[in-house]
Order: sequence, then structure tokens, then C-alpha cells
Amino acid sequence: MKQNNFLILFLFQLLPYEQSSLLELIKTDNKVLNKVITVYAALCSEVKKLKYEGEIKFYNGLLYYGEGVSDSCVVEGESQVQMGRFISFFQELSCFVSRCFEVVVNVVHQLAALYNSNKGVTKIIESSGVHFQTVYEHLGELLVVLLTLDEIMENHGTLKDHWKMYKRLLKSVHHNPGKFAIPEEKLKPFEKLLFKLEGQLLDGMIFQACVEQRFDDPGEGVSVSKNSAFAEEFALNIRTIFTNVESKIGEPSEIDQRDKYAGVCGLYVLHFHIFRTVDKKLYKALLDICKKVPAVTLTSNIIWFPDTFLMAKVPAAAKLMDKKSVQSVRAQRDAYLQQRAQTLTKDVQSYYVFVTSWMMKMEAISSKEQRNDKLSEDLSSRCNVFVQGILYAYSIGTIIKTTMNLYMSMQRPMTKASVKALCRLVELLKAVEHTFHRRSMVVADSVSHITQHLQSQALNSIGTAKKRVISDKKYSEQRLDVLSSLVMAENALNGPSTKERRLVVSLALSVGTQMKTFKDEELLPLQLVLKKLDLISELKERVKVQCDCSFLYWHRAVFPIYLDDVYDHAVDAARIHYMFSALRDSVPTMLHAKHMESCDQLLESYDTEIMQVFNEHLLDKLCKEIEKDLRLSVHTHLKLDDRNPFKVGMKDLAHFFYLKPIRFFNRFIHIKAYVTHYLDKTFYNLTTVALHDWATYSEMRNLATQRYGLMMTEAHLPSQTLEQGLDVLEIMRNIHVFVSRYLYNLNNQIFIEKTSNNKHLNTINIRHIANSIRTHGTGIMNTTVNFTYQFLRKKFYIFSQFMYDEHIKSRLIKDIRFFRETKDQSDQKYPFERAEKFNRGIRKLGITPDGQSYLDQFRQLISQIGNAMGYVRMIRSGGLHCCSSAIRFVPDLEDIVNFEELVKEEGLSEETQKAASLLDSVLGDLTSNSAEGTEYFKMLVGVFAPEFRSIKNMHLRNFYMIVPPLTVNFVEHSIGCKEKLNKKNKGGAAFTDDGFAMGVAYILKLLDQYLEFDSLHWFQAVREKYMKEMSAVVKEQNVQATSQDEKLLQTMNLTQKRLDIYLQEFELLNFSLSSARIFFRADKTAAEETQERKDREAAAKAVPTCTDGSELLRDC
Repeated sequence: MKQNNFLILFLFQLLPYEQSSLLELIKTDNKVLNKVITVYAALCSEVKKLKYEGEIKFYNGLLYYGEGVSDSCVVEGESQVQMGRFISFFQELSCFVSRCFEVVVNVVHQLAALYNSNKGVTKIIESSGVHFQTVYEHLGELLVVLLTLDEIMENHGTLKDHWKMYKRLLKSVHHNPGKFAIPEEKLKPFEKLLFKLEGQLLDGMIFQACVEQRFDDPGEGVSVSKNSAFAEEFALNIRTIFTNVESKIGEPSEIDQRDKYAGVCGLYVLHFHIFRTVDKKLYKALLDICKKVPAVTLTSNIIWFPDTFLMAKVPAAAKLMDKKSVQSVRAQRDAYLQQRAQTLTKDVQSYYVFVTSWMMKMEAISSKEQRNDKLSEDLSSRCNVFVQGILYAYSIGTIIKTTMNLYMSMQRPMTKASVKALCRLVELLKAVEHTFHRRSMVVADSVSHITQHLQSQALNSIGTAKKRVISDKKYSEQRLDVLSSLVMAENALNGPSTKERRLVVSLALSVGTQMKTFKDEELLPLQLVLKKLDLISELKERVKVQCDCSFLYWHRAVFPIYLDDVYDHAVDAARIHYMFSALRDSVPTMLHAKHMESCDQLLESYDTEIMQVFNEHLLDKLCKEIEKDLRLSVHTHLKLDDRNPFKVGMKDLAHFFYLKPIRFFNRFIHIKAYVTHYLDKTFYNLTTVALHDWATYSEMRNLATQRYGLMMTEAHLPSQTLEQGLDVLEIMRNIHVFVSRYLYNLNNQIFIEKTSNNKHLNTINIRHIANSIRTHGTGIMNTTVNFTYQFLRKKFYIFSQFMYDEHIKSRLIKDIRFFRETKDQSDQKYPFERAEKFNRGIRKLGITPDGQSYLDQFRQLISQIGNAMGYVRMIRSGGLHCCSSAIRFVPDLEDIVNFEELVKEEGLSEETQKAASLLDSVLGDLTSNSAEGTEYFKMLVGVFAPEFRSIKNMHLRNFYMIVPPLTVNFVEHSIGCKEKLNKKNKGGAAFTDDGFAMGVAYILKLLDQYLEFDSLHWFQAVREKYMKEMSAVVKEQNVQATSQDEKLLQTMNLTQKRLDIYLQEFELLNFSLSSARIFFRADKTAAEETQERKDREAAAKAVPTCTDGSELLRDC
């Protein structure tokens, strides 16, 4: 097999090669006899070569035409292209057929010349008792080749359709040759060639044309049709061959009788066409065989019906048959299929016993040492065992081919039971072949000894006959011919048992057996010995032919049913090796396909189809069943379903894992490795999605190892701990939910859940983020920032709409004008009362059902923006934490060795170089990330700032003036939340919300309004306001200290405490805002930053930063 030669470590070639020519082998003193035998031997050798060429090259080329192209992906014009490639093949076939015709004519002429009824012509040799049956058998074989070509053409619908399309294409070209750039003078000869090929090959008349040739050749002086002696000899040989076939066909000892039967039918038709005589008795006998053998498989999926053939080719004899007889023969086909369907299971059981018994004998003779005193018996025993193996292979193969091809030809549905039984027979057939292959050492050693032993027996018989001839003193030319032929046979047997020598022996004995040279009790044993010699000499070739399952390509529809059966009966899983061996047999025959650019396309198509079916009907089912079994076993405490094997009938699938790798094409299919990989992949992916299930999958891995012997790979994923918290991936996907449900703490860099129905609130800190980044890789960081960018775009749209609202814009413009007019009187400070008035005034515009004003909602929007920025800050910190943790084993971050260069210097393998390159890349990424991290805040400012500061967004420049009312609103909200912490019902309670400060700082930076906001001196005004009120309260307390009004004093204390709380909250907000401003480089204005960037770009010629809003970052 071309694809698998590298897998076969050694191969025994048992067939000897003949070094001598036929002229050297056929060498006696009888010159005339030498010439006669040489002619027939040369013709028989030519027939064998033609038969081999026809079977290997032309049968397969025609059969596989149109294969390998699925109906769903046929390109227009592909059919014509395929036929265009095939024309040269047709030319070769035409030459082959012509050569066959010539050989048939020559054989007939040579035989007619030997058996000449013309008394005026001198006889070449005395032929009255000479019957060259071998020559007639070879002639029959050649006729069967032509007959098979006809049957292939007849049954090949695709070939005929494509031929018609090609002819139509040629007509189009003929009408417009200029368009196709083809000269008209070249087109006409090509059209003539096509017509010739169609008439010779495609009309199904190859055989008919052969037998209808003109065999009489007066110029050569050869008379055929009028040669009564030749006609009688021809008929005699047909009857003799048929008698031998009839006695064995359908019997256990049948070996090649069906092929010979087809040859006899061909010879009968040839005889009829030459001599125009009908042997009604023989015709009826030929048809009667059809009751036993309704059809004969000629090759692969080509089945031949002898009755149809005989009636079509010999119409004169068909008229003599009554209709009832004809109908009974045809009805036999249906009866055969019905009977076969009923007996197939029994046949399988019988052959199972026969084959296993035979395999035991093969094992016995191979392990038993030969005894010198019983050498002859031992060799005879071995010979019989080898022959028995071939007989079993032939019988099993015949049942499979005939049954499958009959079902397909008659378009009858096959039951699943029949399919399974036939597949079992295929396994037995390959088991026979495998046994011969496994014991090839013993077989190779035995064959040479057995052939020598058989040659010795044949020589003894011939020697006895020769002595008998020599002892008879009467001289005649006939007796001289006999003696010469026996000497020729002896000479041929004294040497290696090549096919040429055996052919010479057979032809020589055709002359040597006349005149009762051999007694009846001597002749039959000699013929048996020579038959065994044929079988043993061609043992390897015979086994290969009889066990060849290339026909399964045409019946591959049974493969899914077979796989389902193997899956259901896992105990016998090992038999799948035999089926794949059978499917592999199609590969050598496919190499002769000519309709594609390369036969590799056909092989690839076949490989893909078989593997898809194998995956679907066995591997994938097995993977899912194993996974299901592991899951249910691990979760038995849940009592999901009944796991009692006595009730459920569970299969022991472990048998599949004891199988050795299955060889198919250039690969090994290792079921155990396939399932292991599937489980590893599935467990890894599912653990990645839900890290909290790592323990369950770890337990399933251990169970897979214990129960099925699977060597599972550890996932090496960071096992999710209880402190893992929310996953970065989940937060990223639902960032809009996250920023509204979590509160940010700036100093501790932590997110705390607002409210929860659980006993505890979830928190997220840098450690959680670092664990998550370690799970998903650092690439998740950039992706997260991209998602945040998309989220901010949506929020800033709402922000812009609020700022553009007339009610808000008009109030802000009025406040800005007021501050500008009164700032000198108010010591450059924005009045607290004005901010409070704004906060209260907004409530008049309306409130939501839950009591929130528009300013409350705006504050929440800014808090969500701030939370998003806080999340980005935490991502960066978590990334640095993760990278520093990962790189802690690198000795010196400043001087990292380049592993790839070192590996290349050492000249290590390509895989090692790739690994070193990957290591360098990972170390480089970790070093850069741990050293500096990515300035995400700078990016998020850079991408939005130009749009915020543009002229079309002038309304946003009023933002700094709304900050004071927002801070008042925030402080009131914050105090309210903190007060709820002491209440029993803690709904809405919170102790931190630094997202607001982050949001305000970020937006002020985007608008470049830090200076404008600082010009309000807002927090100084707040401090002055509360300090003044507190001083007033203290004075009032001192005045009222002398009085004993406790209620009044208590009220004053509460007022002082409330003022202190408010001041403290404003101070906390001021500190948070100042801290947040540091992240955004509040010390520099937009103009200063722009100038600095220009200077840096001019110096470093760096790539400009992204300033459009299309995409912030690309995923790593």
C-alpha cells in the first residue's frame, strides 16, 4: 500500500521470479513440439498480462470515475473537466481492447491450425488425443475481461452522463472555435476520435465486437468456421471445463470455479458466433447453474447475471427454452436473497467455528517443530492447512460480495441483522489474512519446502509414466511427442515453482497424458498435486486476492450500522481493527483513478468521509457517554437516576480503551488518547468558565483514571478560592450593572456591594482582580478598558443631555453671572446659600416615585462614571500585582537573558527554539507590565477631552458651577446613608462612595476646569460657613449655660454635633476630590499638557496617540 509502506518494517516476497525465457524452458529434441508449446505458452502469458492490466488499471480507472466529488459542492463545468482528463485513459483502453481482440483471434487461429479437418494439409503434431484445456481456460479469462468492461460501462450512469455533457460542450466549441482558441483543423480529428471511442467502448459492445470478428483468414491459410475438427475440439474443451466447474461450484472446496464458469459462458458464445451451432444440452446445463449461483461478482460492485447474458448473446438457443424455465431461473435470484437473509446468522456462526479452528491449527503448526522422521506428513499437513485457509477465505468472500452486490443491483433493502452478519464475515475474512500475515515467518519457511515436496511427488508420477513409455518399444511420432512432453514437464519441475514453469508443465501434460500414459489412479493424484502446487506457489497472492475487501468502498453505507453495533457490544471492540483493515483495501485501487488532477483528492475525500462517520457513530458517542458516566458517578449523592447496572443494563466501555491504535491511511486512531483529549479539553474549558467547580472536575479526572485507566492532564488553572469574588470577565460583560450596585473606596481601593439579600456584602479588592487576571491572562486588562470606554460613551451622552437642559443651563448661567458680579464682595468665594438654593430649587422641577430629584440622578450618574474609573484603576493595580507575582522568580529584571539566541547557538531542535522564543515573549510582556503598567487614565482622558473641549459642546463648560450644589446634595445623601447603618433596617446604608469624587475629578479634567473650580474657593466657603455657625452655637451655649433649660441645651448640643458631622463630610469629600485629582495631573492645564506632548513627540518621533472615539485599545 503506497500510503503505508513506511509502517511495514519488512515484507516477505514468496513468489519466485523466473530468470529464464520461455524458449529456454521449452527445450527438447522434438523441435515441432517445442514450437507448439512455445506458441501456446507465449499466448497464455500474454493473456495473463492483459488480464492483470485490465483488472488493476482499467477496471479501477473506470469504476472510480466521478468519485470523490460530493453532490453539494459540484462546480459548474467540473463534469466536463473530469471527462477531459479521462479522454487519454479512454485512448489507452481502446488500444488495450484492440490488443485483446488481436490476441483472441491469434489464439483461435493457433488452435484451428493444430486441429485442422482439411486432410490435404499436413498435421503439425498428432492432435487426436491432445486437449489444450489450459489454453481454452486462458482464452475464457480474456473474454471475461472484455465482458467485465462491458458490465462496468453498462452500470456506470455517471460516466455516460458526463460523456454526453462533454459531447455537447464539443458542439459548442465547434460552432464557435474562435472563442475557445482552438483551430478547426484540430477539432475534426478529435471529434472523429470521440465517435470511434464511443462506438468501441461506451455502447457496451466490446465483448460482442470481439466474438463477431472475422476469424477466417484465407490469406493466412487458416480456416476456422468450416473447420469441423476444431469445432468439435472447441466444444469438447468447453464441456470438459464445465464438467470440472459444475462439480465444484457452490461446494466448500470451490476455489475459482465461478470465474471459470464466466469464462465457459464466454467460450460458449464465442463458439456459437464462430460455428453457428447450438448445443442445447450444454446451454440448459449452463442455465441450470444459475439456480445454484444466481449471479457472479466480476469485480468490486459489478455483478453479472449469466442467464441474462446467455439469452442476449445466444438468441437462437434462448428461443428453444420455454418461458417457464426462464422465469424459474430469474425467480431464483429473489429466492437466493430470501434464503441468504435467513441463513446469514447461521453461516456466521459456522464460519466463526471453522475459522477459529483453522487459526488454532495455524498456531499449532507454527509452534510445533518439524520432525525429520515425519517430514513428509508434516509438509502435507501444513499444505492442507494453508489450502484450507484459502478455501475459507474464498467461501466467505463469495458470500459477502454476492449478497451485498445482489441487494444493491436489485435495489432491495437489507435488514440490520443481515448487515451486521455480513460485517462479521468481513471481520472473519480479514482474520484469515491477518493470521497468514502474523505467521508469515513460518509460512515463508514452509512454502519453499512444500513446493519442493509437491514437485517431488509430481516428478515421481511423471517418472513412472515416462518409464512406461520408454519400456514400450513400438515407435511412432505420437509416442515421441508424449515422451518429449514428459521430459519437458520434468525439466520445468526441476527448478523454482514459477508461474512460467507451471504453465509449461500444464501444457506439456496436455500432450503427455494421451495414449493412456498415466493410469486413472495416477492421473487424478497428479492433477491434485499440480493444483496444490499452483495454490502454494501463489499463496501470498491468492490470500491477498481472496481477502481483498476493496469492494466495501461501494458498500460503505453499512459502516455506520457496523459502528453502532460495535458500540452496543463493547466487549468485542477489538474486532474494529479488522474492519479498518478491510476499508484500507480500497486505497491501492484508488491510486488508478484518472478523472482528478491527483488521486490524492479521492483518497482525502474517502479518508474524510470514513473519519466523519467514525467520529459521529463511535468516538463522539463514546466521549459523551464517558463524560456522562463520570458526572453521574461524581454526583451520586444527588440521586439523579437509577445507576443499578442490573436494571439499567449499562455497557462496560472500558474495553475500547484496551484497544491498540487503529491504523488508517497515514494516521493511527488511538481511541484512548482521543477520549482523554476530549475530557481534558472539556474539563479545562468548563473549569475556566466556572472556576468554583474545579474540585468537581478534579474528582472526575481521578475517577476517569481509576475506572477507565485514562491518563488525564492537570488543568493547571488557578483554583478559585472563597476570596475570589466576582470574576473580571463577568464585571466586564455587565459593567453597567456593576457600577450601579457597588460603591468605591478610594483609599483602600476596594469595591463594596450596596445592598444584598445575603447575610454578608460582597467586596472586590486588588487581590481578587489579580487572581482573575492570572486566570484569564493579562490580555483581559485591555479588553476591560475597551468595555469601560464603550460604557463611558453612553453615560457621557446622558451627561451632555442633562447639562443642555434649559432649566439647568439657565440656572448655571445665572449663577456664573452672579458670582462674577459679587466675587469681590464675597472675598472670591462662592456663597454656600446659593448652592443650597440650587439644590432645593431643582426639587421643584419634579421628583421620581422614590423621592429623587434630577440633581440626585445626576449625582448618581457622576458616581457611576467615577466607579468605572475606579474599576479601571483597580484593573491596573491588579495587573501590576499579578505581573510582579508571576515575575518574582526572575533574578534580574534589568538584565534578562535572551533564551532564543542561546538555543540557536547550541543548535537545538526547532520545537525548542519555538519554546525559547515564546518564553522570551512572555518574560518581555511581564517585565514591561510589572515595570510601568499602562497609563489607562491618560488614555481615557486623551480620547474624550478633545470632544468635551470642542466648540459644539460649549454647554458643558458650565459644569464647574454645578459642582457646589452637587457636593451639597452628595453630603446630604452620604450622611443619610451613614445614619442608616445604626438602624435595624439597613436598606440603603453605606459608609463610602468615593465614586462621586472620582467622577467629578475626571469630568473637570476632561473640561480643563480645575482652575475655574478652584476660583470658586468652594470648600473654604463651606468651612467658613460651618465654622461661623458653630461659633454662634458655642456663644449661645455660653449665654444659656446659666439657665437650667435642659431641652434647650440638648438642642444646642445636637445642632453642634450635626454641624460637626456636615463639616466632617465636606472635609472628607474635599480630601477625596484632591486625591482623585492627582490621578488626572491636576497640576497642569490642557495648554501645558499639549505643549509638553508636542515637545516629547518632536524629540522621540513617537506615534501620535489615539484621539478619536472609534476604538481605544486593541485586545492583546
